Amino acid sequence: MKRSKLNTPKFWLKVIFLIAASLLLLVFFQHLSIHVRISSLVQSTLLWVKMLGAIGAIAFIVIYNIATVLFIPASLLTLGGGAIYGLLWGSIYVFVAATLGATFAFLIGRYFAQKWVSEKISKNVTFRAINEAVAIDGFKIVLLTRLSPIFPFNMLNYMFGVTRVALKDYILGSIGMIPATIMYVYLGSLLGDIALLETQPFNITSNPQTQIAQWAIKVLGLVATLAVTIQVSRLANKILANKLP
Repeated sequence: MKRSKLNTPKFWLKVIFLIAASLLLLVFFQHLSIHVRISSLVQSTLLWVKMLGAIGAIAFIVIYNIATVLFIPASLLTLGGGAIYGLLWGSIYVFVAATLGATFAFLIGRYFAQKWVSEKISKNVTFRAINEAVAIDGFKIVLLTRLSPIFPFNMLNYMFGVTRVALKDYILGSIGMIPATIMYVYLGSLLGDIALLETQPFNITSNPQTQIAQWAIKVLGLVATLAVTIQVSRLANKILANKLP
């Protein structure tokens, strides 16, 4: 007698695969929907900030801080800073806002959410290595990780809060955000219209000056990534050498 298809491993593997694929698609579309809603909310917020006139800069900085603390990607806000305030003042406002937001997240991670952050990063080898390295040269490690694009900005703020880096070194190392800040603000200033942020943020890459700026940031990010890897490895070896008899 033929064995029922329901009793074959191959059949159940197909069922499991279809369920998993359906769940992945559901998560993807939910994430896409959330992203669209966040983009629309950011765009509406930026339009409101622009209407505030002179005091809009203060509102922009406060909103940027809230976004940083809540893990909301700040790229659209950075582009919006360029669209509203231009390259010079946009870069200044965004850098001040990003530094303050990063500092608030750092302090929250250090004094209020240390257990939660520690649990999140406990199994991450890279973060553990950085924790050891910042004890020796905190400013340089913070600076290089800010220059490198491979480290998630929002999580990094909280992660540094549970390391042994001094607050002074952490704040000074934030100057590593300047190159990427200027590039995103510059892109936003080329758009010049907040309404275009959601639909055409990267259509201006055909501009030769924009392409040069983007490649410069990519090269700088690659160099910084290599530098932070070498520096962390060197300091980790130094720590091990000191601990060994």
